[in-house]
Amino acid sequence: MSVALFVVLVLAVGLERLAELVVSKRNTAWAFARGGRETGFGHYPFMVVLHTALLVGAVVEVLLADRPFHAALGWPMLVVVLGCQALRWWCIRTLGHQWNTRVIVVPGAGRVTGGPYRFFSHPNYVAVVLEGVALPLVHTAWATALVFTVANAALLTVRLRAEERALADLDAAVPSS
Repeated sequence: MSVALFVVLVLAVGLERLAELVVSKRNTAWAFARGGRETGFGHYPFMVVLHTALLVGAVVEVLLADRPFHAALGWPMLVVVLGCQALRWWCIRTLGHQWNTRVIVVPGAGRVTGGPYRFFSHPNYVAVVLEGVALPLVHTAWATALVFTVANAALLTVRLRAEERALADLDAAVPSS
């Protein structure tokens, strides 16, 4: 894969992220119109910077450090990146209006347990973690993969605590049948 094709791939992932933000903005309005409450906003700006840095860092590292494409690594990582996109959009489709890039819960809404959520609680973060490793490694940008993974682990520690608290509050507010 040429450097130009790698840049196109990263730009495509960036466009996908912009599409997510459009969906998130619409779903944020939907949630707030129904009394949604946001928690954990303090880490959100860091998350935006980190995810932007992943995209920029991967391209910059490939260009400045002259990282080569190794087919034995690059093609499998591309498959992982594409799988991450499929998993992410499966999550978005499953959660519907409840999906958001922020932590917003709507009183009275139940916890979603279908789709990929029947297998584990936070499948979207599986996609984020795998993509954070795989996208840079498509073109051997190992430093970006490493830095993102470490920073993302710290972020996810905070993020998952906020989500688990919000989901516990949601579960407690939903009457049992």
